[in-house]
Amino acid sequence: MNYYLRKTIIFITTLLCVAVLNFLLFTVIPGNAALSRLGTEATPEAVAELSKSYGLDKSIPERFVSWLGGAVTGDFGMSSVYPTRTVSELIGKRLPVTAGLAFISLLMIVAISIPIGLLGSKRPGGVIDKVTDISALVCMSVPSFILGILITVVFGVGLKWFFPGHYVAPSESFFGYVGCLIFPALSIAIPKTAMTVRFLKASVRRELAKDYVRTARAKGNTREEVLTHHVLKNSLLPVITFIGLIVAEVMAGSIITEKVFDLDGIGLLLVSSIQKRDMNVVQAVVMYIAATVVTVNFIVDIIYRKADPRTGSGD
Repeated sequence: MNYYLRKTIIFITTLLCVAVLNFLLFTVIPGNAALSRLGTEATPEAVAELSKSYGLDKSIPERFVSWLGGAVTGDFGMSSVYPTRTVSELIGKRLPVTAGLAFISLLMIVAISIPIGLLGSKRPGGVIDKVTDISALVCMSVPSFILGILITVVFGVGLKWFFPGHYVAPSESFFGYVGCLIFPALSIAIPKTAMTVRFLKASVRRELAKDYVRTARAKGNTREEVLTHHVLKNSLLPVITFIGLIVAEVMAGSIITEKVFDLDGIGLLLVSSIQKRDMNVVQAVVMYIAATVVTVNFIVDIIYRKADPRTGSGD
């Protein structure tokens, strides 16, 4: 079977399984959305009427088909805490925050980790190699919330390069939107960059020990030429998967970063919805997170195949 077709079928099947599990999970949880909205003082008639409007009087298969149809079109119903707001509206308002953090932090990770990783790999055991190793360990060891607080205190309160808690929507000012997310994205990027550097250096070292490197050097290529034209491409293959995991993690909502910098993103929406028992929103956010992880992994598989056509060649 064609590699791309097989991956697409697996992707769709996985999304469907995630949707089924997500729906069943919230179906078996004790509680009633109508009762939660109306309160314990509501009459049985009022609860029954609202339950009917929510479709809770239907069988589970009927409710699942209806919910899945809405999920495909982005309609997850109304919020039980904010009756005048749709779930999609609540998520859509916060998605630019999380997506912006993910995109900017990804740019930082790629732009910083690849040059540093290659620079540290040029002379294994050298000064630069040891410095990058120690720096990466230090950056990985600092907890995210501590890093966020340090950035806020130094660059926000001290230097006043940004205003903590201030968010500018992209519709108001694109540059203002990017500016207010740079430092929160930096707090995400620093430990992830350190991990990527170590991962890349380990991958480069494995490649440098292979026969084709010695052959390339024997043909008169310098170490830098071998690293750039031969080793880099092969070393980046496992790094692509690792960066994919990072993107999926950040797109799912960086709760700690959003909390420290007071940014109203997907992560904080999930936490607040759980606290308020707004199960429609919680269910939609869980579905969004799961779909994001599955989608990013699918994209990584496609990129991996493009970068290395040997992948899945035996299928």
